[in-house]
Amino acid sequence: MQDDSNHATSMTMAGLNLIGQALSIYDSDLRLVVCNTPFQTIFDLPKALVTPGATFRDTVTHLASRGEYGEVTDIAAFVEERTRQARAFQPHYMERTRANGRTISVEGSPLPDGGWVTVYTDISAAKAQEALLRAHSDALSDQVLSHTEQLAQTNRELAAMITALEETKRQLTASEARARLTTEMLPAHIAHVDATGCYTYSNQRLAEVIPLRPAHILGRPIQEVLGASIFSKLKGALAQAFAGTAAVQEFTDEASARRIRTAFTPDQAGGVYILSMDVTEETQTRAALHQSSRRALAAQITSGLAHDFSNLLTIILGLQSRLDRLPALPSGAAPLIDGTLAAARRGGTLLASIAQITGPRSLRPSATDIPALMQDLVTLAQPTLPDNMQIQLELSEVGPALLDPGMLQDALLNLVLNARDAMGTQGKIKLAARRVHDIWIEFTVQDNGGGFSDLALEKGLDPFFTTKGGEGSGLGLPMVYDMTKLAGGDLQLANTADGACVTLRLPYRAALRSTTGLALLVEDRDDLRALLRDMLIEQGHSVIEATSADEATALLADLPDIALILSDIQLEGDSTGIDLAKRLGGQSPPLILMTSLPPDTALFAQAQKHAPVLRKPFTAQELAALITPTQERAT
Repeated sequence: MQDDSNHATSMTMAGLNLIGQALSIYDSDLRLVVCNTPFQTIFDLPKALVTPGATFRDTVTHLASRGEYGEVTDIAAFVEERTRQARAFQPHYMERTRANGRTISVEGSPLPDGGWVTVYTDISAAKAQEALLRAHSDALSDQVLSHTEQLAQTNRELAAMITALEETKRQLTASEARARLTTEMLPAHIAHVDATGCYTYSNQRLAEVIPLRPAHILGRPIQEVLGASIFSKLKGALAQAFAGTAAVQEFTDEASARRIRTAFTPDQAGGVYILSMDVTEETQTRAALHQSSRRALAAQITSGLAHDFSNLLTIILGLQSRLDRLPALPSGAAPLIDGTLAAARRGGTLLASIAQITGPRSLRPSATDIPALMQDLVTLAQPTLPDNMQIQLELSEVGPALLDPGMLQDALLNLVLNARDAMGTQGKIKLAARRVHDIWIEFTVQDNGGGFSDLALEKGLDPFFTTKGGEGSGLGLPMVYDMTKLAGGDLQLANTADGACVTLRLPYRAALRSTTGLALLVEDRDDLRALLRDMLIEQGHSVIEATSADEATALLADLPDIALILSDIQLEGDSTGIDLAKRLGGQSPPLILMTSLPPDTALFAQAQKHAPVLRKPFTAQELAALITPTQERAT
């Protein structure tokens, strides 16, 4: 390789030496980079001044001392002025007559990274011809001669300008290429529309951010590309940007169920730059954290009241029990005592519901067979329905998913029982589940009753709001809403042509496939690592261990047969389990993260974006529950 480089350098120098003009290149520090043989010959320079690294100052001093520039009274000042001019790095062209009577032209052009290249041409012959032409052309007018000389000068300046323009064009082309590459690498759609609303620029990310959009959009109107539904949500912000004010708008793409954030920035020519990003995961995390903070506040407010109220109920129950045991009760006292006891017990049940909705809770995701869970739900709900009421199950292909099956079944059962109460003695309940664009799992509970009232649509998710009078606690739907938000999902109430409809959406994460083989355990505490190693071995894995994300990355590079990774989030060193997940980029092998952090911390929420998360402490059964059972995989 070194021989090839030396050969290429020798060939380059041989080519430069064949040029008729003298050439020199100095860098930004005014040191010689390269020159050809004519440069040394024309100025009769010593070898030291044509050797790479020679300074511009030394060369000018040498030439001035020899009279190259004519009579110079103060050589130091002259050299200083020439050096100052050189550091300006400006394109220039000049002609001068040397001390030996020869005339040369000097043409300099700056380099992109500093320094310049200079070409010296002996134009003595051309000047002699001009003088001869002037001497033998008395018939030509002075004006023609002047114009000829001006034209020659202009041509030389034009050639220097063309060289500078070509270099500028090259730099602009390179800059544009870098900018386009950057926009293509960003996980966002970046575009520009002109004053008429037509696209003049777009990267290739539109269909990734907003699915089902066209690939070729240049020259097309924005309302045509986005469609009427999406454009109606953005036209207000777009109009604001056309008016000269930046705007940001978030909206949900109904077709893909994605949450999109779009920023509009006006330019100086009446157009608008558009940046669109998929913020679905961010929205899910934000909703879960918000709900956790609301639950914590509610728990703080109600815990003291619930404690005192529980003591009062205990006293009431005790006193009523003593009254009931008295030997002689007044006539009609027994029904009153029974009613008081029933009311007190109902108060206890209400306290338990309040504790459930406000108390600490964490998700326990496991590999869940959705069709089996839904069928079990129908089995549980059917005996509670009147004889003339049916429950209909509709399932699409959803596949095993990581969900908290207990929370999900409680929530759906609550919705089914609400639908039963709304319809009375007869009717039909439709229970459905489907996967939405690999982002959500959507569950719907629909009945053919009277539907929600306007007040119920507005306040149905508020605690203690009920339409059942004294029979309802008003905590059923709020508990479902609380569980849904804790999982990063959403709950919507609506009416259809047939009756009421409740839609519950949860983030979709495919369950890990059942596997055995080599497992990589990443944990920096020795005692925990030993315990977790035993869990993995019991499940049929052989185990290799690491204490940091960097060590785990090195093992993954050396051992391609690793079938599963179990990693703590907080590890020794600068990297975390989340960094390890990012390095995997969603590729095999499957990754499970574990932590003792509470669910409402930012690090816990961030980890959930990349992999399923187990809360410490957990059992071997809870670890195994994250993996799809073998029989489910076979089906």
